[in-house]
Amino acid sequence: MIPATFDYVRAGSIDEVVDTLKEHGDEAKLLAGGHSLLPLMKLRFAAPEVLIDLGRVEQLRGVRDLGDGRLAIGAMTRHIDVMDDPLVREHCAVLADVTAKVGDPQVRHRGTIGGALAHGDAASDLPAALAALDGTLVAQGPNGSREIAASDFFVDYLTTALEDDELVTEVRVPKIVGPWGWRYEKFTRVAQAWAIVGVLAMVKRSNGSIEEARVGLTNMATVPVRASGVEQALSGRTPDAIADAAANAADGTKPSSDLSASAEYREHLARVLTRRALEAAAR
Repeated sequence: MIPATFDYVRAGSIDEVVDTLKEHGDEAKLLAGGHSLLPLMKLRFAAPEVLIDLGRVEQLRGVRDLGDGRLAIGAMTRHIDVMDDPLVREHCAVLADVTAKVGDPQVRHRGTIGGALAHGDAASDLPAALAALDGTLVAQGPNGSREIAASDFFVDYLTTALEDDELVTEVRVPKIVGPWGWRYEKFTRVAQAWAIVGVLAMVKRSNGSIEEARVGLTNMATVPVRASGVEQALSGRTPDAIADAAANAADGTKPSSDLSASAEYREHLARVLTRRALEAAAR
């Protein structure tokens, strides 16, 4: 449980981080909250030669209104600060509600939104939420910054579209406007464990019918996925159609089998939790 030897850099600015990444490439790792990276280093599943601490980069913290119908959340903004931020609570409370179910209080007080997303674990709560929100991530490297849609950012298990010399600087989410309801349902063996399956359901009602539905699935593939079949089946329908639509929640997914659950059990959970989340969101 002792990590391999590494050099430690405590960066003070985004430019310093980018310069260090450019110099060391895939030999360097970024340290945000550390809850995912440090255990991997102790087990020597990760052995970076250089560890770049982002803790003093104040440019990466905070929430601001972009003025184009979206909020920008700095990558080093802690989960607890996302949950409590007035702009998030007013304009994208669904993100605050999902974040409140991340890990346990210790994780939420130390972990960061950018670190959780850049880690690229499909069993994490926030990737599926960002996918359902049609959010984006801003990456910065030696060639400048670029905005990456959540649907393109997650490539495979623990693999993202980030280049070796890039870091996530902020997360952008749309403001939720109109009569939307939502619910995040998460099934775990113990309270602070990774989700065996999670479902974020968002429902926009209009004249008693469902105008639009969004369903993001956690841990149902190597990347977060949208239950597009469910979403399409509910468009323009009444809430009475939820049960039939939720039966298709696992269609097109590729859940794994492991010590926590078989693929078949995860598919069952996806259907049950999708129905439960949709019914709550529609209310």
